[in-house]
Amino acid sequence: MDPSVQETLDKLLETQRSHQLALLRLAESIRGDDASTGEKRDSDVSADPYENGTPASLQAELEHYKELFSKLKFSYIEQVTKEKFLRAITAENPVYVEQQENLELEAKLAQDKSALKSQKLEVERIVAEIDRKARATTQQYETLAEQQTQLESLPIQNTALAEQIEELRERLPHSSDEPHLSLPLSQTLDLAAARDEELADLDAQITSLQMQEPKKARELERLRAELGPLEAQKMKSVTAAKEARRRKEEGGIDDLEVKGRWYRAVDATLRGMLEVDG
Repeated sequence: MDPSVQETLDKLLETQRSHQLALLRLAESIRGDDASTGEKRDSDVSADPYENGTPASLQAELEHYKELFSKLKFSYIEQVTKEKFLRAITAENPVYVEQQENLELEAKLAQDKSALKSQKLEVERIVAEIDRKARATTQQYETLAEQQTQLESLPIQNTALAEQIEELRERLPHSSDEPHLSLPLSQTLDLAAARDEELADLDAQITSLQMQEPKKARELERLRAELGPLEAQKMKSVTAAKEARRRKEEGGIDDLEVKGRWYRAVDATLRGMLEVDG
């Protein structure tokens, strides 16, 4: 293995070991002294959601605290309301509240509720953005971990490939009848591209010929249909010629010769009657 490659890989592994990704312990600020004293809350959720460090444990912990805060809010409002009511009716100088004061308090309460609702919406938006970024970061981390695994296996693969190349070079004869087998990579790629172009041209020619095939087939059928009568006429002419030769060899007179003599006699007679020079 190349020393520079091994050195780079060692640096990457060392960087990863020194920057291990872990889930943030968000509940430490909430649990406060309970975390330091070792007190455990009584619930069906794991006392330490970071033992496994999974998103499911964090989600369960978050749901637990949401439910707990909702109960605490209800209890707080109930206790404060009771306390104020008891103080109002048991004090030496009872506090009397006018209708106008109630209206002003209700108006102020409506404003506070509206502001609180806006803040809640903003918090929900921030939480959603954090969740989105966390999921994206998790996906990137998993991708990087997979790439790191592949990177760790690359030196071994490179070594194996180098050994295979050396083995193939030893098997390849030095005086090869096929010089293209020993071309460098760039020339081999150029040769492969040229062969691909030739194959593409051949495919185009084959496609063109296949498109012309039905037309050529119809033309061939037409020529065969025209050739049939000509073949029959040829056979008939050959048969007649053989028959005429046979008769002539036997000393007879052929029908064609008789017709020829008759045509010549008629021609001579007509020329004499019409006084036409031959």
